[in-house]
Amino acid sequence: MLSFRRREMTDTLTPLICDLLEWIAKEPRTHAEVIDGWRTSCPRLPVWEEATDLGYVACKGRMVEVTPRGRAFLEHRGENHA
Repeated sequence: MLSFRRREMTDTLTPLICDLLEWIAKEPRTHAEVIDGWRTSCPRLPVWEEATDLGYVACKGRMVEVTPRGRAFLEHRGENHA
């Protein structure tokens, strides 16, 4: 079971993670481009870090791609919010 604080952070980050994954999935993105657009200095909104830790994105050389796990997450979110 998620702690209240973890659940609250996840509830806040989930829409932002979806935005990140959708943005990366639209076209190839370099690691520098992703970090420039999605890194945050706010420890309460670690979107890139959370997506990476959850295995939703991966670096392939200089490029970042949505992993199969990330695509499944997006599909599941789409089904629940259609």
